[in-house]
Amino acid sequence: MKLNLKIIHPKFFTYGILFALTITIADLLSKELIFALLDKTPGQHIRVTSFFNLVKVYNTGVSFGMFNDLQYGKIILIIVASMITIFLLYWLSQSEDKKIILALSLVIGGALGNIIDRAIYGSVADFLDFHINGYHWPAFNLADSSITLGAIILIFDEFFNKKKHD
Repeated sequence: MKLNLKIIHPKFFTYGILFALTITIADLLSKELIFALLDKTPGQHIRVTSFFNLVKVYNTGVSFGMFNDLQYGKIILIIVASMITIFLLYWLSQSEDKKIILALSLVIGGALGNIIDRAIYGSVADFLDFHINGYHWPAFNLADSSITLGAIILIFDEFFNKKKHD
């Protein structure tokens, strides 16, 4: 992506922002609803299937608990995530490609959900817990899923969009 100052596309930008805010609200509400079902003690769980639980976990680090022990981690993570989100908002404002708008909206919406969690509670609330054959995936939330899906769309678009490479 080349940085330029072309005019914002209000229609696309508005749709992208509305979708991102929908993702953020869905993430925050899902955490509240699921946590209301669980005991107040972190780590309690509800077994949903043989491979899926609902759990109550607070992640003070980044993905999968990395950097949990960073002294100023909360502030650093909020600043870095906010700066990346601002860049993504700029990119969204310049885009006309529906796939890119969808992908950026997913990433922005998820990032905002986790930024809000971290700013208010000092950690990110995770509740989706998958495990199979002795392998246990770290707990995550809808925001994490949204960020991951958006990133996958961006990567696939970069590698498989023939228009960009012709």
